[in-house]
Amino acid sequence: MWFLTHTRQVHEVQSYMGHLETSDKQSVHLVENEIQARIDRIFSNLERLEILSSKEPANKRQNAKLRVDQLKYDVQHLQSALRNFQHRRYNREQQEKQREELLARTFTANGTHKKILDVANMLGLSNTVMRLIEKRAFQDKYFMIGGMLLSCVIMFLVVQYLT
Repeated sequence: MWFLTHTRQVHEVQSYMGHLETSDKQSVHLVENEIQARIDRIFSNLERLEILSSKEPANKRQNAKLRVDQLKYDVQHLQSALRNFQHRRYNREQQEKQREELLARTFTANGTHKKILDVANMLGLSNTVMRLIEKRAFQDKYFMIGGMLLSCVIMFLVVQYLT
């Protein structure tokens, strides 16, 4: 009789677990708290059941202990499923929060350029020196591309004529 009552309670918790997936963001915490309260209640009842099962007659004691152990296993499984759900929900909420923060940011190249100029001014570099550095970097890029093309042509000619 007691075994059926606790089995029914485990099935009720399982049905509540199904409600977790369909709950909206506001009520999911209420459902989680209800599930946790039911799991805690079942655990406390299982402790009493262990004591009662040890008081069973010798021929029924082993079977009673197996049933209690099976219930314990089922409840522990439900507890870990609840923890996994809470962990996934927490990760989802963190990802949404990070996504919102990224979408709220404004990315501008001018902002970065302005920050570089501010740092340069703090270091005592004038705008003229900064423009010269930028012009040199622009020219260096073309020298690098030209050097890469020249290297490719030389490698092609070496492969073509020496092999």
